[in-house]
Amino acid sequence: MMNRRIWAATAAAWLALSAGLPMAAMAAEETPDALVKRLSADVLDTIRNDKSYKTGDVARIGTLVDKTVMPHVNFQRMTSAAVGPQWRQATPEQKQRLQAEFKALLIRTYAGALSQVSDQTVVVKPMRAAAGDKDVLVRTEVRGKGDPIQLDYRLEKTADGDWKIYNLNVLGVWLVETYRSQFAQEINARGIDSLIQALATRNKG
Repeated sequence: MMNRRIWAATAAAWLALSAGLPMAAMAAEETPDALVKRLSADVLDTIRNDKSYKTGDVARIGTLVDKTVMPHVNFQRMTSAAVGPQWRQATPEQKQRLQAEFKALLIRTYAGALSQVSDQTVVVKPMRAAAGDKDVLVRTEVRGKGDPIQLDYRLEKTADGDWKIYNLNVLGVWLVETYRSQFAQEINARGIDSLIQALATRNKG
């Protein structure tokens, strides 16, 4: 699993998608790199000014994620990509449980990392994309103490015109692909239900 420093940056990245929801109409008109830049600045200020985010309270962070982060994420695409080819064989109930447990895993993993977010700033690099592109890469660096942390976003433009994230790259490691290799081992050995149970057990631990 990724170390705490990397997850601290990832936590900042996820929460960077939360602060701008009251301006959703404006966000829909923004380019993906401008959206990432504005929300990143907003959330870092929020974390600095609200110490309750540093308590590691999974329930509080979970509520924040459900109400604010998830609208900016294509979570079904993330989960299906992490599960891999076996996703197509899963029943609707299994898919629902996989999404719920995968989300809980991510929340639990970076809840503690939030306490490490303090003086970081996010620098968005120039984006290489054509005006009509609907699948783009936004590259950023999280800068603070120590070396800069590479943090890239994969976003897609939905039919409604919104930009949604479906993958993250932290220091050259794509989040979905990292979990795919772990999940594949469990599925190949014991099946989808076993993966669901393993995730549920980890989330309760």
